[in-house]
Amino acid sequence: MNMLSYCEAVNLAITEEMEADPKIFVFGIGVPDHKRIFGSTNGLLERFGKDRCFDTPIAEDSMTGFALGAALAGFKPIHIHIRVDFLLLALNQIGNLISSFCYGTAGKISVPLVIRAVIGRGWGQGYQHSKSLHSTFAHFPGLKVVAPTTVADAYHLTRSAIQDPNPVLMLEHRWLYWQTGELNPSNYDKNLGVSRILRHGNDLTVIATSWMNIEALQAASILEELHGVHIEVVDPRTFSPMDFSIMADSVRRTGHCVVADNDWVFCGLSAEIAAGLSERCFSALKSPIERIGFLHVPCPTARHLEDEFYPNAFSIVRAVERKLLLPHRDLDMYKLYSHENKFKGPF
Repeated sequence: MNMLSYCEAVNLAITEEMEADPKIFVFGIGVPDHKRIFGSTNGLLERFGKDRCFDTPIAEDSMTGFALGAALAGFKPIHIHIRVDFLLLALNQIGNLISSFCYGTAGKISVPLVIRAVIGRGWGQGYQHSKSLHSTFAHFPGLKVVAPTTVADAYHLTRSAIQDPNPVLMLEHRWLYWQTGELNPSNYDKNLGVSRILRHGNDLTVIATSWMNIEALQAASILEELHGVHIEVVDPRTFSPMDFSIMADSVRRTGHCVVADNDWVFCGLSAEIAAGLSERCFSALKSPIERIGFLHVPCPTARHLEDEFYPNAFSIVRAVERKLLLPHRDLDMYKLYSHENKFKGPF
């Protein structure tokens, strides 16, 4: 059992897969530069050479098309986008070609392609560099979408994504790169597409995505201390395909649910999760499912407005208090997470 950071776990998974399969290569803007995508591509250039680890022009559409061509030619590319926002420039490649190529060939040709994209807040990045977009990409059949939260999942889901014969989009929140945790690489978990309970409880279920799992776990600790209630936190981990079984079992037990999404609420993944759980658990629900997410405005740049834009542990505490008819307790004694002192943006 090793203690690693999230970033180190991603790096270890890629390194092991590249050692095992010479057809795997990594490329993208900034991949071999001195910052190495927050350190997640450390050592790859030195170990595997410039033919298997290289930089690209700032041409997202062309480079994503290059990844598709390489996959069709028998390679297994890992294409890294430093910001998910600019994957919109490659939407034609992803939505019209990559996601549907296997279907278009009646299953005869697979597309073993991994796209890694960085999401999350950091340094007052504003509306151009602050999106998540997981609901947009999960909308396309044929494209798997995963968002690891824990160190173990960063390792296991990265390996599973690389080994998958289908195209997989991995969304990695930049604040997660500094999280640390235990990892046993020998206990390889191939469960891409399975939800996971991060904290057990019987009073209310919080379904959280990406960084919001960290906020949900802090909220659960606060709620237990202030109110004596026990919150169950469930991480879907994979947004497409979506595993409702574990989430639904939890909601049937607790009777209450809050969906805390790392994205806008309107037309977002939280709506899909809420609808799916309502269909499966309606008779067990003691209250309507509540959703939490970004405010429905473009992300502001000023810090005080950014703090209002993003939900946090306190947002979840207040939602649970409302839902369980608990008094609003003072939260001034608690401090929210912030990695801004560690963040050395923009890359």
